[in-house]
Amino acid sequence: MSDSHAAAATTEPEVRTHSVIVYSDDAAVRDQVRTALGRRPAPDLGRIDWVECATGEQVVRAVDEGDVDLVVLDGEAWPTGGLGLAKQMKDELRDCPPVLVLIARRADAWLATWSQADGVVAHPIDAPELTTVATGLLRQREAGEPVRRALH
Repeated sequence: MSDSHAAAATTEPEVRTHSVIVYSDDAAVRDQVRTALGRRPAPDLGRIDWVECATGEQVVRAVDEGDVDLVVLDGEAWPTGGLGLAKQMKDELRDCPPVLVLIARRADAWLATWSQADGVVAHPIDAPELTTVATGLLRQREAGEPVRRALH
């Protein structure tokens, strides 16, 4: 390899990796989210490293460890629902990552507003809609834009 090729190889921009938590007590829902978004949902975004959580406790632990770029929560998860987890994180965390909630039906959007979720997608999961909402939230996080905060 010539020196010019070696220099070009070392000056390429670093590709960012995004840590995304997906939470549901149902493995099929977690798989649907991962499949819909894939490993690289948009050319301008880095690769996604998935963190799967089947319990609310796992979500809290993963978020507490930090460096999370997006949290996708199933509002229908049991026994800890994603809407309650979203509300808890928004109320308690100073630097809460963006939260996207999956709701049972569009009429439940008011619950997502109550939970202070940054994005909402209804079941059944529509891959293009989920990708649009999730990539928008990842871009906001990457740009350092603020997310919703609890009103205290």
